[in-house]
Amino acid sequence: MSTGLRSARTARGWSQERLIREIELYARRHVMDVASTASLRVYVSEWENGKRAISHRYATVLRQVLGVTDEELRDTATTVPVTADGYADLLSRIDSANSVSETMVSAFETQTELLRTMDRQMGASGLIDQMTGHLAALEDALNFAVLPTARRPVALALAGASTLAAWQAIDSGAVERAWKHYELAKRAARDADAPMYLAHAMAEQAYVLCEAGRPALGVELVRNARRSAGQHASPRLRSWLYAAEAEMCAHAGMSDDCHRALEAAMTIIPPGAEERDPDMRSIFLNTAHLTRWHGNVLALLGNEKAVTNLYAALEIMDPTFVRARAGLHADLAHAHLTRAEYDDAHDHLRQARLLASRTGSVRQRRRVDLLSARL
Repeated sequence: MSTGLRSARTARGWSQERLIREIELYARRHVMDVASTASLRVYVSEWENGKRAISHRYATVLRQVLGVTDEELRDTATTVPVTADGYADLLSRIDSANSVSETMVSAFETQTELLRTMDRQMGASGLIDQMTGHLAALEDALNFAVLPTARRPVALALAGASTLAAWQAIDSGAVERAWKHYELAKRAARDADAPMYLAHAMAEQAYVLCEAGRPALGVELVRNARRSAGQHASPRLRSWLYAAEAEMCAHAGMSDDCHRALEAAMTIIPPGAEERDPDMRSIFLNTAHLTRWHGNVLALLGNEKAVTNLYAALEIMDPTFVRARAGLHADLAHAHLTRAEYDDAHDHLRQARLLASRTGSVRQRRRVDLLSARL
């Protein structure tokens, strides 16, 4: 219990006082009563030291404020009671899963899209309960669907939702949760016989390896993902896979391989402003997005030309991509640091920090802190 709460708090760089302020702000926004500031100080200390159990009411607040699941917050495993004779319940759940209609699957996908939109504008931390419940409903429907005709559409919806949940977990600093979500996404993609979804989940999982300090292993995983997709991949997904490979190569110090992958990505990307693939809704990529990605990779390589690409991307970037904008300002700070342009770097770091705080992005905050240490 104490480890989970303390870890989630410190991952955000928050003191206990900051956590208390966030609890109070949440309570005011949602018109609910919480204890006085003095009492909350006692509660937080006792929660973190295992002297007081976190009640259901406060757990709800803490999950939303910190962007963690209940299991991560309490740091305990959930046990499921075993029943001696559960056939009636089993058949009921199978019947329910088999009756999931196309309309219901469409509703699941609409919910995923809504969560994706909210995530990119406001960040992942406030969506933890909605995302957890959404995945549970999809997984439950898939677990009890018997025939392939019933399983495939649910599996596709689960694969897309799981990669979104995994990326949110990466952003929240919950790497173990991210890894498990990617494993779920891969299982669902295989169940759906959907090589594009499988390749996407594999390639995004490489970012967990990169964040953990194993970018070379990430390179191999992305390359395996690209090979596994083969001719099934759309041009937009193939471009995305090459760009992801280039980023992994940059982190691994593989400059020549990085440039080759970047060139392939730029060659394959379909022309025009369209950013979504009808067969791969999880991908957002067009020439504008790729220009920003190109600049990010050049900045990682220490290439002075990164600044040109990044400012071009900043000019045309969709303002609703708030967290991505934080990353772009961090990229610009990195590029200016490479050129020893410290005032410009400081300005972009300030903007990146503000946007990272606005979205609650632990990943972007960590990057900003590392770049700030170079000033």
